[in-house]
Amino acid sequence: MSDKLRFTKMHGLGNDFIVIDTISQSLDWHTISTASLANRHLGIGCDQLLLIEPSSSADFFCRILNADGSEAEQCGNGLRCVARFIHEKGLHTDAAMRIETIAGIFPIDIKNYDNICVSIPTRAIDLSAMKITLPELSTEVMGSSLSMGNPHFIIKVPDIQLAATNEVGRAIATHPIFPQGTNVGFMQIKDSGHIYLRTYERGVGETHACGSNACAAVAAGILDGSLSNAVRVDFRYGQLAIEWEGTGKPVRMTGPAALVFEGEYYRH
Repeated sequence: MSDKLRFTKMHGLGNDFIVIDTISQSLDWHTISTASLANRHLGIGCDQLLLIEPSSSADFFCRILNADGSEAEQCGNGLRCVARFIHEKGLHTDAAMRIETIAGIFPIDIKNYDNICVSIPTRAIDLSAMKITLPELSTEVMGSSLSMGNPHFIIKVPDIQLAATNEVGRAIATHPIFPQGTNVGFMQIKDSGHIYLRTYERGVGETHACGSNACAAVAAGILDGSLSNAVRVDFRYGQLAIEWEGTGKPVRMTGPAALVFEGEYYRH
C-alpha cells in the first residue's frame, strides 16, 4: 500500500491551500508531486501547497508551492492560514508569531480567526509605470509594477466583471519582461477607501483572492494618490483590510483564515 500524508485543507476568502505540517511528520518536499496534490479531480485540489518547516530565524518556516509546482516567495492569504493552523494545533500558543518564507520574515498577530493580521515589511516600494505590448491579443496594457516580496503588476479597470482576467492575466504573467513571472491584479476603484480586485496568479491562474496582490494594489493606489492609507479590498467571497502609512512602514493585511477539512492522502 502507498504511504499516507496527513494534510489540512484551508482557504482565505476562497484562495485555497493544502497545509502540511512537516515537523510532526517526516517529508522531503522534493519527493511529492505538487501538481498531483493540487489537481481538483485526481488529487485534493488547491491553489497553493503550504509546507510548515522549522526555522532558525523565526518561529516557523513556510514553503509555498504553486499548483504547477513552482515555488512562490510569499503568500498573504496562505500566511494567515498557516498562522491559524499553528495556533489552533498548539504548535505555538502565543497569538503573535513570526513566520519565515524565502521572501523574509513576516510578523503575524491573531485577534481571532476572522481577523489575522500579517505585516509585510517594506523599506521602500519601487513603483514603475509600464506599458506592456501583448501582440497575441493585439493590444497594449498600462499598469504598475511593484514587489511585496513577490512580483505584482496592477491594472486599473472600470469594471472588474468585464476584465479579461484570464487572457490578459496569462499574457502578462508569462511576458518576457518578467523573467520570474508576475501576479496580475485587476483593480476597480469604488472610492479612496474601497476597491474591487481580481487576480491572475502566476503558476496557478485566476484565484478567488490574493492577499499579497491586495497589498500591492493598495500600495500602488496610495503611491499614485488615488487611495487613502486604509482600504477595504473586496473579492468574490469576502474582503481584506489593508493599511499602509507609507515608505519605511510595513503593509498590514487583516482578514480571515478558514479550516475546511483534514484527511490523509495516499501517495502512489
